[in-house]
Amino acid sequence: MADLVRLDAQGRGLVSIIRLADIQDRPKLFSSFMLQLLAELYQSFPEAGDLDKPKLCVFIDEAHLVFGEASRALLDQVETIIKLIRSKGIGVYFCTQNPYDIPDDVLAQLGLKVQHALRAFTAKDRKAISKTAENYPDSSYYKTEELLTSIGIGQAIVTALNEKGIPTPLAATHLRAPASRMGVLTQEELAKITAGSALAAKYNEAIDRESAYELLEAKLINARAETEDERAEPVIRKTTPKAKEEPSLAERISKNTMVRQAGNTVVRELARGILGVLGLGGGRKRGLFG
Repeated sequence: MADLVRLDAQGRGLVSIIRLADIQDRPKLFSSFMLQLLAELYQSFPEAGDLDKPKLCVFIDEAHLVFGEASRALLDQVETIIKLIRSKGIGVYFCTQNPYDIPDDVLAQLGLKVQHALRAFTAKDRKAISKTAENYPDSSYYKTEELLTSIGIGQAIVTALNEKGIPTPLAATHLRAPASRMGVLTQEELAKITAGSALAAKYNEAIDRESAYELLEAKLINARAETEDERAEPVIRKTTPKAKEEPSLAERISKNTMVRQAGNTVVRELARGILGVLGLGGGRKRGLFG
Protein backbone atom coordinates (compact mmCIF):
# COMPACT_ATOMS: atom_id res chain seq x y z
CA MET A 1 0.00 0.00 0.00
CA ALA A 2 2.96 2.32 0.45
CA ASP A 3 3.40 2.29 -3.35
CA LEU A 4 0.14 4.23 -3.67
CA VAL A 5 1.71 7.27 -1.99
CA ARG A 6 4.45 8.21 -4.46
CA LEU A 7 6.14 11.49 -5.32
CA ASP A 8 7.99 12.61 -8.42
CA ALA A 9 11.43 14.28 -8.50
CA GLN A 10 9.82 17.66 -7.66
CA GLY A 11 7.97 16.26 -4.65
CA ARG A 12 4.58 16.29 -6.33
CA GLY A 13 2.14 13.43 -5.87
CA LEU A 14 1.63 10.86 -8.61
CA VAL A 15 -1.63 9.33 -9.77
CA SER A 16 -1.90 5.54 -9.62
CA ILE A 17 -4.67 3.91 -11.65
CA ILE A 18 -5.92 0.41 -10.83
CA ARG A 19 -7.71 -1.06 -13.84
CA LEU A 20 -10.38 -3.60 -12.96
CA ALA A 21 -11.80 -4.16 -16.42
CA ASP A 22 -11.83 -7.94 -15.95
CA ILE A 23 -14.11 -7.88 -12.88
CA GLN A 24 -16.31 -4.85 -13.53
CA ASP A 25 -19.09 -7.12 -14.79
CA ARG A 26 -19.02 -9.10 -11.52
CA PRO A 27 -20.41 -6.68 -8.90
CA LYS A 28 -19.96 -8.97 -5.88
CA LEU A 29 -16.30 -9.58 -6.66
CA PHE A 30 -15.78 -5.88 -7.43
CA SER A 31 -17.35 -4.76 -4.14
CA SER A 32 -15.34 -7.33 -2.17
CA PHE A 33 -12.11 -6.11 -3.78
CA MET A 34 -12.88 -2.45 -3.01
CA LEU A 35 -13.71 -3.26 0.60
CA GLN A 36 -10.41 -5.18 0.90
CA LEU A 37 -8.54 -2.22 -0.60
CA LEU A 38 -10.11 0.27 1.81
CA ALA A 39 -9.50 -2.05 4.77
CA GLU A 40 -5.80 -2.46 3.89
CA LEU A 41 -5.42 1.31 3.49
CA TYR A 42 -6.98 1.85 6.89
CA GLN A 43 -4.69 -0.71 8.55
CA SER A 44 -1.54 0.48 6.76
CA PHE A 45 -1.73 4.22 7.51
CA PRO A 46 -1.03 5.66 10.96
CA GLU A 47 -3.42 7.99 12.74
CA ALA A 48 -3.09 11.52 11.34
CA GLY A 49 -5.88 13.50 12.99
CA ASP A 50 -7.64 16.39 11.27
CA LEU A 51 -5.35 17.41 8.40
CA ASP A 52 -5.82 20.46 6.17
CA LYS A 53 -5.24 18.23 3.14
CA PRO A 54 -5.46 14.46 2.89
CA LYS A 55 -2.29 12.45 2.36
CA LEU A 56 -4.05 10.16 -0.10
CA CYS A 57 -7.23 10.50 -2.15
CA VAL A 58 -9.02 7.40 -3.45
CA PHE A 59 -11.51 7.88 -6.30
CA ILE A 60 -13.81 4.92 -6.90
CA ASP A 61 -15.36 5.17 -10.36
CA GLU A 62 -18.59 3.36 -11.24
CA ALA A 63 -19.40 3.30 -7.53
CA HIS A 64 -22.79 1.71 -8.16
CA LEU A 65 -20.89 -1.55 -8.77
CA VAL A 66 -19.68 -1.47 -5.16
CA PHE A 67 -23.19 -1.28 -3.72
CA GLY A 68 -25.34 -2.88 -6.43
CA GLU A 69 -25.33 -6.47 -5.10
CA ALA A 70 -23.48 -6.02 -1.81
CA SER A 71 -24.80 -7.87 1.23
CA ARG A 72 -25.93 -6.07 4.37
CA ALA A 73 -22.77 -7.16 6.19
CA LEU A 74 -20.59 -5.77 3.39
CA LEU A 75 -22.44 -2.43 3.42
CA ASP A 76 -21.96 -2.19 7.18
CA GLN A 77 -18.22 -2.73 6.77
CA VAL A 78 -17.97 -0.06 4.05
CA GLU A 79 -19.88 2.41 6.22
CA THR A 80 -17.61 1.72 9.21
CA ILE A 81 -14.42 2.17 7.19
CA ILE A 82 -15.69 5.41 5.58
CA LYS A 83 -16.39 6.79 9.05
CA LEU A 84 -12.93 5.93 10.40
CA ILE A 85 -10.59 6.27 7.44
CA ARG A 86 -10.58 10.09 7.41
CA SER A 87 -8.67 10.00 10.71
CA LYS A 88 -5.83 8.33 8.78
CA GLY A 89 -5.59 11.32 6.40
CA ILE A 90 -7.32 9.47 3.54
CA GLY A 91 -10.14 10.91 1.47
CA VAL A 92 -12.56 8.60 -0.36
CA TYR A 93 -14.59 9.82 -3.33
CA PHE A 94 -17.40 7.82 -4.93
CA CYS A 95 -18.12 8.63 -8.58
CA THR A 96 -21.45 7.60 -10.06
CA GLN A 97 -24.06 9.04 -12.38
CA ASN A 98 -26.81 9.09 -9.80
CA PRO A 99 -26.28 9.66 -6.06
CA TYR A 100 -29.31 7.45 -5.56
CA ASP A 101 -26.95 4.53 -6.28
CA ILE A 102 -25.12 5.13 -2.99
CA PRO A 103 -26.82 3.93 0.24
CA ASP A 104 -28.04 6.70 2.54
CA ASP A 105 -25.83 5.54 5.43
CA VAL A 106 -22.71 5.92 3.27
CA LEU A 107 -23.90 9.10 1.55
CA ALA A 108 -24.38 10.72 4.96
CA GLN A 109 -20.64 10.33 5.64
CA LEU A 110 -19.58 12.24 2.51
CA GLY A 111 -18.93 15.94 3.14
CA LEU A 112 -18.15 17.06 -0.42
CA LYS A 113 -20.87 16.69 -3.04
CA VAL A 114 -20.41 17.66 -6.70
CA GLN A 115 -23.53 16.96 -8.74
CA HIS A 116 -23.84 17.32 -12.50
CA ALA A 117 -27.18 17.64 -14.27
CA LEU A 118 -29.83 14.96 -13.97
CA ARG A 119 -32.45 14.45 -16.64
CA ALA A 120 -36.03 13.33 -16.03
CA PHE A 121 -37.36 11.18 -18.83
CA THR A 122 -39.76 9.03 -16.79
CA ALA A 123 -41.84 9.27 -13.64
CA LYS A 124 -39.22 7.15 -11.89
CA ASP A 125 -36.53 9.65 -12.91
CA ARG A 126 -38.54 12.54 -11.44
CA LYS A 127 -38.92 10.70 -8.13
CA ALA A 128 -35.17 10.00 -8.07
CA ILE A 129 -34.39 13.69 -8.72
CA SER A 130 -36.77 14.78 -5.97
CA LYS A 131 -35.08 12.42 -3.51
CA THR A 132 -31.61 13.51 -4.65
CA ALA A 133 -32.49 17.17 -3.98
CA GLU A 134 -33.19 16.28 -0.35
CA ASN A 135 -29.54 15.26 0.11
CA TYR A 136 -28.37 18.88 -0.25
CA PRO A 137 -28.65 21.76 2.22
CA ASP A 138 -31.79 23.86 2.00
CA SER A 139 -31.24 26.95 -0.13
CA SER A 140 -33.25 30.18 -0.18
CA TYR A 141 -31.58 31.16 -3.45
CA TYR A 142 -32.04 27.96 -5.50
CA LYS A 143 -34.87 25.56 -6.07
CA THR A 144 -32.64 22.53 -5.91
CA GLU A 145 -34.96 20.16 -7.75
CA GLU A 146 -35.27 22.54 -10.70
CA LEU A 147 -31.57 23.37 -10.62
CA LEU A 148 -30.60 19.71 -10.98
CA THR A 149 -32.40 19.47 -14.31
CA SER A 150 -31.49 22.90 -15.71
CA ILE A 151 -27.70 23.12 -15.39
CA GLY A 152 -25.75 22.39 -18.57
CA ILE A 153 -22.57 20.66 -19.66
CA GLY A 154 -19.55 21.66 -17.60
CA GLN A 155 -21.73 22.90 -14.72
CA ALA A 156 -22.43 21.35 -11.34
CA ILE A 157 -23.93 22.16 -7.96
CA VAL A 158 -21.39 21.95 -5.14
CA THR A 159 -21.49 21.83 -1.37
CA ALA A 160 -18.63 21.05 1.02
CA LEU A 161 -17.78 21.26 4.71
CA ASN A 162 -16.32 24.48 6.08
CA GLU A 163 -13.58 24.69 8.69
CA LYS A 164 -16.14 24.00 11.43
CA GLY A 165 -17.53 20.94 9.68
CA ILE A 166 -20.78 22.65 8.62
CA PRO A 167 -22.10 22.11 5.05
CA THR A 168 -21.62 25.23 2.92
CA PRO A 169 -24.58 26.77 1.04
CA LEU A 170 -25.39 25.21 -2.29
CA ALA A 171 -23.62 26.83 -5.25
CA ALA A 172 -24.10 26.34 -9.00
CA THR A 173 -20.65 26.52 -10.59
CA HIS A 174 -18.80 26.22 -13.87
CA LEU A 175 -16.10 23.58 -13.66
CA ARG A 176 -12.65 23.99 -15.12
CA ALA A 177 -12.18 21.70 -18.10
CA PRO A 178 -9.61 18.95 -17.48
CA ALA A 179 -6.22 19.61 -19.05
CA SER A 180 -6.09 16.19 -20.66
CA ARG A 181 -7.49 14.26 -23.54
CA MET A 182 -10.93 12.79 -22.88
CA GLY A 183 -10.44 9.43 -24.52
CA VAL A 184 -8.94 5.98 -24.26
CA LEU A 185 -5.17 5.57 -24.49
CA THR A 186 -3.85 3.55 -27.39
CA GLN A 187 -1.83 0.39 -26.82
CA GLU A 188 1.34 2.20 -27.93
CA GLU A 189 0.75 4.98 -25.39
CA LEU A 190 0.09 2.47 -22.63
CA ALA A 191 3.28 0.56 -23.49
CA LYS A 192 5.34 3.78 -23.44
CA ILE A 193 3.96 4.88 -20.06
CA THR A 194 4.39 1.42 -18.56
CA ALA A 195 7.97 1.13 -19.79
CA GLY A 196 8.89 4.39 -18.07
CA SER A 197 7.27 3.44 -14.76
CA ALA A 198 9.45 2.58 -11.79
CA LEU A 199 6.87 -0.01 -10.74
CA ALA A 200 6.93 -1.91 -14.03
CA ALA A 201 9.70 -4.28 -12.91
CA LYS A 202 7.69 -5.23 -9.82
CA TYR A 203 4.13 -5.42 -11.11
CA ASN A 204 4.39 -5.97 -14.87
CA GLU A 205 5.22 -9.68 -14.55
CA ALA A 206 2.17 -11.90 -14.38
CA ILE A 207 2.36 -14.48 -11.58
CA ASP A 208 -0.07 -17.36 -11.94
CA ARG A 209 0.08 -19.22 -8.64
CA GLU A 210 -1.76 -22.46 -8.04
CA SER A 211 -5.26 -21.79 -6.83
CA ALA A 212 -7.00 -23.71 -4.05
CA TYR A 213 -9.14 -25.39 -6.72
CA GLU A 214 -6.05 -26.64 -8.57
CA LEU A 215 -4.46 -27.98 -5.37
CA LEU A 216 -7.63 -29.86 -4.39
CA GLU A 217 -8.06 -31.20 -7.92
CA ALA A 218 -4.51 -32.59 -7.84
CA LYS A 219 -5.23 -34.37 -4.55
CA LEU A 220 -8.40 -35.91 -5.99
CA ILE A 221 -6.52 -37.16 -9.06
CA ASN A 222 -3.84 -38.77 -6.85
CA ALA A 223 -6.52 -40.39 -4.69
CA ARG A 224 -8.27 -41.82 -7.75
CA ALA A 225 -4.96 -43.19 -9.09
CA GLU A 226 -4.18 -44.92 -5.78
CA THR A 227 -7.67 -46.47 -5.73
CA GLU A 228 -7.25 -47.81 -9.26
CA ASP A 229 -3.82 -49.28 -8.38
CA GLU A 230 -5.31 -51.11 -5.42
CA ARG A 231 -8.05 -52.57 -7.61
CA ALA A 232 -5.49 -53.73 -10.21
CA GLU A 233 -3.36 -55.70 -7.69
CA PRO A 234 -4.08 -59.53 -7.48
CA VAL A 235 -5.99 -60.50 -4.39
CA ILE A 236 -4.34 -63.36 -2.41
CA ARG A 237 -6.73 -65.03 -0.01
CA LYS A 238 -5.09 -66.45 3.08
CA THR A 239 -7.00 -69.19 4.85
CA THR A 240 -6.38 -69.71 8.49
CA PRO A 241 -6.86 -73.17 10.04
CA LYS A 242 -10.26 -73.57 11.58
CA ALA A 243 -10.13 -73.34 15.27
CA LYS A 244 -10.47 -76.74 16.91
CA GLU A 245 -13.86 -77.14 18.48
CA GLU A 246 -14.10 -77.81 22.19
CA PRO A 247 -14.86 -81.51 22.88
CA SER A 248 -18.37 -82.24 24.13
CA LEU A 249 -19.13 -83.48 27.63
CA ALA A 250 -19.74 -87.03 26.36
CA GLU A 251 -16.38 -87.04 24.57
CA ARG A 252 -14.58 -85.85 27.66
CA ILE A 253 -16.25 -88.52 29.77
CA SER A 254 -15.47 -91.28 27.26
CA LYS A 255 -11.79 -90.41 27.30
CA ASN A 256 -11.57 -90.79 31.08
CA THR A 257 -10.07 -94.25 31.94
CA MET A 258 -11.91 -94.80 35.24
CA VAL A 259 -15.22 -93.79 33.77
CA ARG A 260 -14.61 -96.06 30.76
CA GLN A 261 -13.82 -99.11 33.02
CA ALA A 262 -16.88 -98.48 35.16
CA GLY A 263 -19.01 -98.23 32.06
CA ASN A 264 -17.67 -101.54 30.75
CA THR A 265 -18.48 -103.23 34.04
CA VAL A 266 -22.02 -101.93 34.07
CA VAL A 267 -22.57 -103.03 30.48
CA ARG A 268 -21.18 -106.50 31.21
CA GLU A 269 -23.37 -106.98 34.27
CA LEU A 270 -26.42 -105.79 32.38
CA ALA A 271 -25.71 -108.29 29.62
CA ARG A 272 -25.35 -111.13 32.13
CA GLY A 273 -28.56 -110.19 33.88
CA ILE A 274 -30.53 -110.12 30.64
CA LEU A 275 -29.15 -113.47 29.53
CA GLY A 276 -30.03 -114.97 32.93
CA VAL A 277 -33.60 -113.81 32.68
CA LEU A 278 -33.86 -115.40 29.26
CA GLY A 279 -32.36 -118.64 30.57
CA LEU A 280 -29.42 -118.38 28.29
CA GLY A 281 -26.72 -117.70 30.80
CA GLY A 282 -24.39 -120.47 31.90
CA GLY A 283 -23.12 -121.33 35.39
CA ARG A 284 -24.55 -119.24 38.23
CA LYS A 285 -27.84 -117.63 37.76
CA ARG A 286 -27.87 -114.05 38.94
CA GLY A 287 -30.64 -111.51 39.01
CA LEU A 288 -30.53 -108.20 37.32
CA PHE A 289 -29.64 -106.53 40.58
CA GLY A 290 -28.18 -109.72 42.30
